[in-house]
Amino acid sequence: MDKLEAMRVFAQVVTHGGFSAAAREIGMSRSAVSKHVMDLEASLGVQLLHRTTRQTSTTDAGLAYFERCQAILAEIEEAELAISDAQQAPRGQLRINAPMSFGTLHLGSAIADFMQRYRDVQVQLVLNDRFVDPIAEGFDITIRIAELEDSSMIARRIMPARRVLCASPAYLRERGAPKTPDDLRRHDCLHYGNLTTGAQWKLTGAGRDHWVPVKAVLCANNGEVLRDAALRDLGIALLPTFIAGRELEEGRLAAVLAEYEPPPIGVYALYPPARYLSAKVRVFLDFLAARFAEDRYREIAG
Repeated sequence: MDKLEAMRVFAQVVTHGGFSAAAREIGMSRSAVSKHVMDLEASLGVQLLHRTTRQTSTTDAGLAYFERCQAILAEIEEAELAISDAQQAPRGQLRINAPMSFGTLHLGSAIADFMQRYRDVQVQLVLNDRFVDPIAEGFDITIRIAELEDSSMIARRIMPARRVLCASPAYLRERGAPKTPDDLRRHDCLHYGNLTTGAQWKLTGAGRDHWVPVKAVLCANNGEVLRDAALRDLGIALLPTFIAGRELEEGRLAAVLAEYEPPPIGVYALYPPARYLSAKVRVFLDFLAARFAEDRYREIAG
């Protein structure tokens, strides 16, 4: 048995959630994939996977072994990259995860331009608004827009991201514009539901911080949903300008409490620590930093 090959196959089965999916990914028959895993289990003397007709999942031993396999295979890839042309010429698959709105509004076109320049790189872009574990899910680069917390990942700041409190002119005519943060308590608010602070907003102004509990008539983990609700006169939203900038410029949304600012956030590219950063990752990070430093992105950066 080629144990290294068996480890690669096993890792693909876990990553893709089953034998058939792994077989398609690596261009191998399902029976061959199954044999590699069974030989590996026989060699180790433990069961690595639970198998049913509907799904495949790891045992406790299998999960621990998968994590070690990922680390070992990454070390091997790094060693190969250190002595190969891939350090100079970006090539291969680049897996990227990003928030839905930023991905559709800005990142998608940037990736298309990147791929026109680097024809030997194949990109797999996964957009969602849930919190992902980049290492466990096998992403080379994860885009996060947040107040970045401590992480085992390396983070490169791509640009700041300005946020504004805003509502439709019709809503403000009917309900009145808030004059102080405390006035928000009496307004309908549209709340980004992934924030760990709960249904409250932090604003800084008049020499101090203000923590304001808000009446969230809508919670969502996607900013475009909140923007559309604000456009329909449903309340006040706290939105990044990369989502609401055009509507603010056109007057379909109006900024409120401009003298009070929410905590600064940024657009970050996260990637696993490595002694040898692969060319595809290094070049893409440089491309993103240059792209979003252009004048056309100055407004969304703040």
